[in-house]
Amino acid sequence: MTVAKNTEITASGPTIEEAIAHGVERASATLKNVRQVWVKEIVGKVDGGKVSEFRVDMKVTFVLDEA
Repeated sequence: MTVAKNTEITASGPTIEEAIAHGVERASATLKNVRQVWVKEIVGKVDGGKVSEFRVDMKVTFVLDEA
């Protein structure tokens, strides 16, 4: 039987896609068997009337090793 766990992380980047990719890459460096990501919220930082950075809050799902 498979058992999975979720953890919440926040990552940032110059685009939404890069922020998500950065978060998944960083989570995968620490967690084994990352299988899914769910983006809960996207926030943009504005400088000089333009969006300069995106922050994504997401849940990362990973499968636990068999005992």
